Order: sequence, then C-alpha cells, then structure tokens
Amino acid sequence: MNTFGNLFRLTSFGESHGPGIGGVIDGCPSNIELDFEAIQRELNRRKPGQSRITTSRKEEDEVQFLSGIYERKTTGTPIGFIVWNKNQHSSDYDNIAPVYRPSHADYTYQMKYGIRDPRGGGRSSARETISRCVAGAIAKQILSREGINIKAYTSQVGNIKLEGSYKDYDLSRIEENAVRCPDPVKAAEMEELIFRIKGEGDTIGGVITGVITGVPVGLGEPVFGKLHAALGSAMLSINAVKGFEYGDGFDSALYQGSGRNDIFYNDNGHINVRTNHSGGIQGGISNGQDIYFRVAFKPVATLLMEQETVDKTGNKTILKARGRHDPCVLPRAVPIVEAMAAMTILDYLLMQRAYSLPI
Repeated sequence: MNTFGNLFRLTSFGESHGPGIGGVIDGCPSNIELDFEAIQRELNRRKPGQSRITTSRKEEDEVQFLSGIYERKTTGTPIGFIVWNKNQHSSDYDNIAPVYRPSHADYTYQMKYGIRDPRGGGRSSARETISRCVAGAIAKQILSREGINIKAYTSQVGNIKLEGSYKDYDLSRIEENAVRCPDPVKAAEMEELIFRIKGEGDTIGGVITGVITGVPVGLGEPVFGKLHAALGSAMLSINAVKGFEYGDGFDSALYQGSGRNDIFYNDNGHINVRTNHSGGIQGGISNGQDIYFRVAFKPVATLLMEQETVDKTGNKTILKARGRHDPCVLPRAVPIVEAMAAMTILDYLLMQRAYSLPI
C-alpha cells in the first residue's frame, strides 16, 4: 500500500536515511504546463531547518524530474521524480537499533516484516512526505486552473488556539511566521511555547485547519467512496495524525438538528444554503460550499530525554534519543495537509468527469 489515489495516483518510495525519496505519479492529465518554481516552493515549506522551532537537519530537498514532462508540460505518461538525501546522520541511531522507541513504529514494523531500518525510522519517517508534496504541488496547479484552491494553517498548538473560524482570518498571512498561523499574536505565543518545549527536550501536538474553496457540486460517492471519508483517509495517512473532522465535526454532538441543519434557499435562481455546518459535503458528495476540516497531530514521539522501554528480547532499558528532531510537526505539516487534500480533490474531480463522458 505505497500507492495513493484512484485515477490520479502517487506511488512513493524511499527511506529517511537511504539515498533519496521519490515517487511516480500516474494518471496526470497531459499538456499541463507546470511551474517548477512553485513545486520547489512547496518542498521548501516542508523541508527541515527552516527556523528555531524545527529540526536542525539541513536538506536542500531539490526535486529532480525523471520522466513524464517535456518542455515544461506533462505528457500524460508516468511522472517520475526523486529528491536526494544529503545530510543524514545515521550514526545518531546506533544506540536505538536494538530497542523499541515508545510510540514509534519500531515494534510494529519488526513484528510485521521481521526486519526494520532503525535509521530515522526508515520508511516510517515523516521524510516520506516529500513525495506527497511534489505530487500535491502538481495537483494544486491543475486544480487552480479549475478555480479550486486549498489552504491550510496551524490553528492550535498545545492549549493555544484560534477561537474564530477560517473566515475570520487573512489566510494570505500564513507564511509570515514560522508557525504558519494567520493570527500574528497567537503565532508568537505558539512559537514561544514550541521553543520552550524544545529546550526541555520534550514535544507538543496541535491542530491544522484546512479549507478548500471552489469545489463544484457532485464530487464523491454516496456509500463507500464518500468525499469526507477519502479526505479523512488521506489525512490519517500522514505521520502523527490522530484525528480528523470536517464541518462542525465532534461539536455536532452538542446540538439539536433544528439548530444545525443547513437551510436551502433560492439565491437569485441559484440554490444556496444559509449556513455551512456540513462543511461543504452532504451525503458524501460535495455541495458547492467551502470544504473545511481539522486535523489533530500528536506530540512527536522522539523525546530528547530519558524514557523507559524494552529491547528486542524484552529486557527493560533506558532510552535517550540523539539526533535532530522536530519539537512540533505542525509548521512543516501544513503543506503536507494541503498536498493530501489537493490529490484527493483532483482524483475525485477526474473520476466525476470520467463518469460523465459520453459513450
């Protein structure tokens, strides 16, 4: 299961401390002129070493395209690409090779495969998300031609959170701070909290909010291919994600239907709704309203402090991790959330158009 999507498909490969991370994109429409600089900007938003609150690992993360593009345009054939790893410190993981790190994939990988790559977590490392950002950047460019735009931002770190909805903020300000939060005051508080936690050798979690605008009516399937289920599956495939909700989400449980139904009305000949508690999806199908959702991230499992654990033979031991790690994944996860949303929406847009093709 290293392939994501139905018609627009990404197959990713590579490990954190291997030669590189790459992928193959299948099903990309042909004759799409690509902005390579925009693709690289998406990778730059994800790459390590951006600020004092991210890992100090330094990687250029420059993408090299191998196939499927001619004279800056997609040819309709598989798009192969790779990003070479250049700054691995594999020796940082020598002491963890025989032990299971708490809340990591070490134990489950060992039990499933009978072997694991301990260097940076191998395939379970968040560095795998490089391939998602490349494919997502291409998907975003295609969607923008259709008037569909995707934005994500940090809306909560620990107990510091934005109280308003996405409509209350200027989302063009997301890149103005290291946390990628549209509220500069809250962003400063979040950054200080992350920096303090980092100094303690600890980590902290938070929430990213995503917004998709311009989605046409009709994307999604009525039963097993519901659009919100696809978005949820996409988000839950991201490292450290523990929860997904769209629209009113879990708050829906607090209200009666009479106070939360989205009422239809005739808006100058166009059917519209007075509210959007449904989050742009009803019956598993997009209704033309903004799709908004929240993604919860747990604290990073790697702590730069002593923790109790066991080794592969079950003997109790003390682990203190070394190396370069993020104290909070939120700032670098924002472009990953956008990428997964873009691939999902493009995939479902292509499926909808395939259904409506004349026979």
